Amino acid sequence: MGKFVIKKTNTGFTHSLKAGNGEVIATGGEVYNRIDSIKNGIASIMKNAPIANLEDQTVEDFAVEKNPKFEVYTDKSGEFRFRLKASNGQIIATSEGYAKKASCHNGIESVRKNVVDAEIIEPEEE
Repeated sequence: MGKFVIKKTNTGFTHSLKAGNGEVIATGGEVYNRIDSIKNGIASIMKNAPIANLEDQTVEDFAVEKNPKFEVYTDKSGEFRFRLKASNGQIIATSEGYAKKASCHNGIESVRKNVVDAEIIEPEEE
């Protein structure tokens, strides 16, 4: 079972989605000012990831898919990455870099699987 881990930073709150083995499989698309706002962002990931289309921007003449969608692309260093866009086109989650496209696709499937019943871990009160 996956879990969203919320962290307090100097500028607000961020989150990451961890798989059952504890590995980070996606991070949030922005820094949030309030805990309720970040929970809304997490809810959007949970809603959109399982139904998102897949758009592979690494192939020539790729088909542009409707949002919500996972976009697979290559970064400046040539690694494969994905970003999840909500129905409104906003980026709500991003991945680490992968050396192989198949690993990137596995990351997407892991996100789809792990968001379904993910627990939300809030930061400890100070």
